[in-house]
Amino acid sequence: MIYLRLIWSYLKIGLFGFGGGYAMLSLIEREIVGPGWITEKMFTDIVAISQMTPGPIGINSATYIGYAAPLHAGYDNPLWGLLGSLICTLVVVFPSFLLVAYTSHFIKRHKESVVVRGIFMGLRPVVIGLIASAALLLMNEANFGSESGEVLISVVIACGALAAVLFTKIHPILVIILSGLAGFIIYY
Repeated sequence: MIYLRLIWSYLKIGLFGFGGGYAMLSLIEREIVGPGWITEKMFTDIVAISQMTPGPIGINSATYIGYAAPLHAGYDNPLWGLLGSLICTLVVVFPSFLLVAYTSHFIKRHKESVVVRGIFMGLRPVVIGLIASAALLLMNEANFGSESGEVLISVVIACGALAAVLFTKIHPILVIILSGLAGFIIYY
């Protein structure tokens, strides 16, 4: 049954998804695209849609994948997709909720401890590495195209967006809108 497999996958994602949504992307991709529940193209679309909607990317993608996976697996009634959305959303949040509820008192009490500070110092570079792996994961044919002209245009748009965010005071929302407009003009 697909729901048990989704529960198992999202328990792992919720439990080991350190560093937020981008850090979770490689784990989500391995757990969801690997079994064939969705395609790599659908995954990159989910990432894009999750960025445009309010809320964390891990929860947004869990909601969408929970809906799409049962339908993709042959359950033809949309209610099965809604059930999958509800299950995946709750399951991905549950481990974090328990960990925070259990450890917050301990961390608050021992926040000056050398051990606790050491653990957090060790986790910070891992989060950066996971976010970098997410960036590399998204540099695929589905996002950059397969023809050399498409790849070059995609690289120029990506580098322009990066430069705009890093070196100017342009708001990231404006960068997203301008990039979408550029894509519309170029590809339409």
